[in-house]
Amino acid sequence: MLEGHERTLLAAQGYSELAMHDDALAQLDSLPEETAKNPSVIELRAVVLMQAKRWKPALAVSRELCRLEPAQTSGFIHAAFCLHELGRTDEARECLLAGPDALRAEPTFHYNLACYECALGHLDLARMHLDKSFTLDKKMRDFAKSDPDLAALRK
Repeated sequence: MLEGHERTLLAAQGYSELAMHDDALAQLDSLPEETAKNPSVIELRAVVLMQAKRWKPALAVSRELCRLEPAQTSGFIHAAFCLHELGRTDEARECLLAGPDALRAEPTFHYNLACYECALGHLDLARMHLDKSFTLDKKMRDFAKSDPDLAALRK
């Protein structure tokens, strides 16, 4: 399904890396409908929209990814992040917790959940999830040092 469209997808990815979001989206919009419905293309669209901080359309696309691939983790992580950015942190937390069991093995799940719990004032749960994210990926510690969502834990 993606065959023959590699150049367009690479162009979209390149534009995205250069923060040329409208150009990236234009490349994705130029794909035939059948190709555009591929989960990898949908995820790329979600990522571009998130980079552009277009949270509402990114949320819609991420939810579509969750619907198409309910056993995959990325749609749930993206959808929850969008909800949090929209100020709907309770829903973000619920979205992550409702995702597939495979999420619990991912450092991003625990890191993001720590951010959401912290924002909701659940500091003990936030610490627990943050520690778990560090155990799964030591690089998460670097992110946590300056993440404004975790400021309450640094006090």
